[in-house]
Amino acid sequence: MAKAMTKSQITEHLAGKVGITKKAAGIFIDEMASLAHKEAKNTFTLPGIGKLVLMNRKARMGRNPQTGEPIKIPAKRVVKFRVAKACKDAVLKK
Repeated sequence: MAKAMTKSQITEHLAGKVGITKKAAGIFIDEMASLAHKEAKNTFTLPGIGKLVLMNRKARMGRNPQTGEPIKIPAKRVVKFRVAKACKDAVLKK
């Protein structure tokens, strides 16, 4: 299995494809991530890739794996990423 691309490899690839400097590509990636963090509460969508959504997770009973003792896991808000159908089809070659 191949290793995941690093940020510097992604910036180098984008810079070559779009015809901009590596520094500009790095700034673009940083700004895109910053925007995603700010807008996740309103659902942030990357067309053709997927979207970040906030979800409320209910309280539930769990189990301590070392002792087997039941524990109560409190309710909380979590960030989830939903993959777009176009991305699934492209990756899975359907």
